[in-house]
Amino acid sequence: MWIVCIGGGPAGLYFALLMKKEHPEYRVTVVERNRPNDTFGWGVVFSDQTLGNLKIADPKSHDEILASFNHWDNIDIHFKGRTITSGGHGFIGIGRMRMLNILQERCAELGVELCYETDVTDERVYADADLIIASDGANSAIRRKYAEHYQPTLDTRRCKFVWLGTHQKFDAFTFAFEETEWGWFQAHAYQFDGETSTFIVETPEENWLAAGLDKLNADETVAFCEKLFAKYLGGHSLMTNAKHLKSPWINFNRITNEHWTYKNMVLMGDAAHTAHFSIGSGTKLALEDAISLARTMRQHEDVAGALAAYEAERRVEVLKIQNAARNSTDWFENVDRYTGLEAEQFAYSLLTRSQRISHENLRLRDKDYVAGMERWMAEKSGLTAKAIPPMFTPFKLRSVTVANRVVVSPMAMYSCVDGKPDDFYLVHLGARAHGGAGLVFTEMTCVSEDARISPGCAGMYTLEHKAAWKRIVDYVHTRTNAKIAMQLGHAGPKGSTQVGWEDDGEPLPDGNWPLIAPSAQPYTERHQLPREMTRADMERVKADFVRAAEWAAECDFDWLELHCAHGYLLSAFISPLTNQRTDDYGGSLENRCRYPLEVFSAIRAVWPDDKPMSVRISAHDWAAGGNTADDAVAIGRLFKAAGVDLMDVSSGQTTAKARPIYGRMYQTPFADRIRNEIGIATMAVGAIFEPDHVNSIIAAGRADLCALARPHLADPYWTLHAAAQLGYTEMTWPNPYLPGKLQYERNLAKAAAMQAAPPSSPEEQQ
Repeated sequence: MWIVCIGGGPAGLYFALLMKKEHPEYRVTVVERNRPNDTFGWGVVFSDQTLGNLKIADPKSHDEILASFNHWDNIDIHFKGRTITSGGHGFIGIGRMRMLNILQERCAELGVELCYETDVTDERVYADADLIIASDGANSAIRRKYAEHYQPTLDTRRCKFVWLGTHQKFDAFTFAFEETEWGWFQAHAYQFDGETSTFIVETPEENWLAAGLDKLNADETVAFCEKLFAKYLGGHSLMTNAKHLKSPWINFNRITNEHWTYKNMVLMGDAAHTAHFSIGSGTKLALEDAISLARTMRQHEDVAGALAAYEAERRVEVLKIQNAARNSTDWFENVDRYTGLEAEQFAYSLLTRSQRISHENLRLRDKDYVAGMERWMAEKSGLTAKAIPPMFTPFKLRSVTVANRVVVSPMAMYSCVDGKPDDFYLVHLGARAHGGAGLVFTEMTCVSEDARISPGCAGMYTLEHKAAWKRIVDYVHTRTNAKIAMQLGHAGPKGSTQVGWEDDGEPLPDGNWPLIAPSAQPYTERHQLPREMTRADMERVKADFVRAAEWAAECDFDWLELHCAHGYLLSAFISPLTNQRTDDYGGSLENRCRYPLEVFSAIRAVWPDDKPMSVRISAHDWAAGGNTADDAVAIGRLFKAAGVDLMDVSSGQTTAKARPIYGRMYQTPFADRIRNEIGIATMAVGAIFEPDHVNSIIAAGRADLCALARPHLADPYWTLHAAAQLGYTEMTWPNPYLPGKLQYERNLAKAAAMQAAPPSSPEEQQ
C-alpha cells in the first residue's frame, strides 16, 4: 500500500509514523511545501490526558516529546490590578518546531519518505497512491479544490490576534487583560521550553481598527504590544517570526466540513476542523485524528471502510471540542461583557467559559481556590464569609429574598377542571416547596377561558380560581420556607388543543373555542387558524391580565411573571415569524414588542411595588428569519426600561420550524449575555439538571437563578438531595423529615467511603 500525506504538520507526520511503524512494508510519503525547520507558530499546549493517548500510540515519540515539555499546573488571571490563581490544571507546553523535529526524526527512523519544499498543486501526480491524507492545514488546497464534495464552512471570528514569542518565563498559564482608550486587549501566555514563551495578543477587530493597528507592520506591532503588556514581560522584548507578512495580525477561522472523505482522499487536522487556540486543542485534535485513522485502518480490510469508520468515530469528539471552543471563543470576543464583574467572578467566568470545566471539576483541581470563591460568593450574598455551594446563597429582588438559587420552573400539568387548581396542585406545588427550592412557579396561568392551551390548563379568571390559588399560597407560606410565583399568560395561536399526554398540539375532538393572534396565522397546519387581533381585542386581553395580576396580589403571591415566550400570544407579537401586522404593532422589533410592553406596564401598575416582576422570553427562534440572540438583548433592554426586575431566558417553541442546537445548559449563554450586557438579573433554564450546573452558572455570574423543570418532576426534593450530595448539611429540611435527612446523609457518606476504599475480597463484595 502507498500512503501519501500532503502536509507535514503534526497530523500528517504522526499518521505517517504510526502506519509505517505498524506496516514497515507500506510505502508512506509525507510531502510538505515548506522547509523542515520552517514554522509559523511558537508553542503547542497539551493536557496530561492527550499525552497519555500519545504514549499508547507510540511510546518512543511520546518519551521524546515528554522530555521536551514544560509542565505547569497553575492558571494566573491578571485583571484590574488583581491576580487570581487557580491550580491543578495539568498543562504541558512544547515548542512547535521541537515537536515537528521529533516527529520528523521518528518518521525518518521508520523509513517514511519526507519530501520538503514540494508544493502539491495537483494531487493527481499521486494517482497510484492507495490513500491520500489531506493534512495541509486550515488553508487546505485539496479541500478548496474539492469543496463541492467536502462542503466546508469557514466562520471568520471577530477578534484579531497576533502570535508572538518572548524570553520572559511564565510559571503559570497566564491571561492578562488591559483596558485601553480603544477597548480591552488580552494576552494568552505560556512557557514552552527552558528559554521561551508564547505570547498571543488578541482584541476585537473594532478595537484593533480604532487603535490603528491595521496600519502597523510586524516591528511596529511588536513595539505596541511590548508597551501595552510591559508589566508582564519583566523587561524582556517580544519576538515575531512573521516579518515577511504585511501585517502579522489575523482572524481565526472556525472550519467545519459536511464530509471529510472523497474517493481515497481524507481530510485530517486543521484541514477538517479547527478549534480556537484559547482551549489549546488544535494539535490535540490533529494527533488524535491520526490515532483514530490508524486504528480504523487496522479494523477494516478496505480503505473505504476505514475512512467511513474514521469519520463516524471522530465527528462526535471533534464536535464536542468545537462546541467548547465556540463558547471559549465567544467569551474572549466579548471580554467587555464581563469586565463589570469583580475580579473573583471574572476569573471564575474565564475558567469555566467553555462549559466543559464545572464547579466540582474545579474543586478536584484546586479545592482551596473553590473554597475561596465560595466564601466570596457567600459574603457578596449577605452571609458570613463561609464556603458554601453557590446554589445555596440567597438572592434578593425588591423586598423578596429567596433562600437559594434553585427555581421550580413553570410546568403545564393539564390537570385543572374549568381552570380551577384542585388538590393535585396543592400536593404538586406544596411538595416542591417542601423540597427545598427557593422559588416555586405555578404553571402558565391563563387570564381568560379562551386563553388556555387546553381544557386542563390553570386559570385566574373566576373568583373560584382566586380562592383555590389563595389556599395553595397560604399552604406554601405556612408550611415551607419557599417563595411562590405566579406566571400569567395567554395561549394565543397555540390554544384549544388536547392535553400534553394525549395528541399534543392537535385541536380538541369537539368543543374548540376560537383563537386570536397578532396575525391570522396558525401555529402549525394542525392548529386552528386564529383571527388577527383588533384594538378591542388588545384592550380586552390587557384588562384580563390586569384583573389576574390584581387577584394574584390579593392571593399574596411573592412574585409575578409575564409569559412572553414559546409562541404563545405575547411571544407571537415579538417574533417576526408570527407577527405580520402592518400597523404600529408590527414591523420593527420595537413595534413588535409594543403590545407585550403595554401589558407589562399595565400589570406592573397594579402589582405591589415591593414585589418583583419577571418576564419570560424566547431569546432565539432557532429558525431562519426569526429572532436571534442579538434581538434578545434588544428585547431585554426594552423590558428593563419598562421596569422588569428579571429576565427569564428560554428559547424556541415560537415556530414548528425551529431547529434548536441542544446540549447541557444550551440556553444559558442567552441568559449570560442579557445579564452581563445590559445589567439586569436573569434566570437560566434549559437542560440544567445537575447541582454542578447550577453552581457553575451562579458562581460565574451567567445568571442569578436557575429554573429546573423535568428534574423536579422526577424528584420534588431535588434541592434537598443536592445539598446532601454536596455535603452541605445546613440546608433546612421540614421538621417531620429530619430523620430522613440524617439517614440520607449517612447513606451518602457510606457510599462515598466504599467507593474510596473498595472491598478487598470477593466475599466482602457480596
